[in-house]
Amino acid sequence: MANLFIVAAPSGCGKTSLVKALIEKTEGLCVSVSHTTRQSRPGEEHGKNYFFVSQQEFDQINQDNGFIESAQVFDNYYGSAKQTVKDLLASGMDVILEIDWQGARQVNQTFKEAIGIFILPPSEQALRERLTGRGQDDQTIVDRRMRDAVSEMKHYNEFDYLVINDDFEVALEDLSKIILAQRLQLSQQSLKHQTLLNSLI
Repeated sequence: MANLFIVAAPSGCGKTSLVKALIEKTEGLCVSVSHTTRQSRPGEEHGKNYFFVSQQEFDQINQDNGFIESAQVFDNYYGSAKQTVKDLLASGMDVILEIDWQGARQVNQTFKEAIGIFILPPSEQALRERLTGRGQDDQTIVDRRMRDAVSEMKHYNEFDYLVINDDFEVALEDLSKIILAQRLQLSQQSLKHQTLLNSLI
């Protein structure tokens, strides 16, 4: 029985870097690649980081009920393809959805067993420094992202787990422990080790 994890965080909290490192060190875990209407950033690849699509293409998938969740973030749209997630879970892979709190609410309506993880910065100052340090956005965008981040952080209590990204390695270890704890639950282990249980009991 595969697990669906939702990882959400305000922009600048290190969510993408943490998830990338988590995938690299964890067997049987992958990210479901989302669709987005935003422009690609330097180093991003179509089909690897996101499926970069036009507004018209995005609207068509949405009209066909093809997204498990979709949301507008800033001036762009993001969505996770329903079939992609279902196929990955059916193959036995644990799946991470890197989405925001709005998307998490939508996913929970379809996948009630989804496990929500929210990542917070250690302070407001640290978040501002991270957003400014990216060097990808001008001050107006940074200020807007800060306002939106404060609004997003108010939804932390809608998730199952809370991780503070003060030290990257510590936060990564916390995420690893959440994945492991979920995999060790009775419902998971009893299915995985059915033959052993039958021979012992």
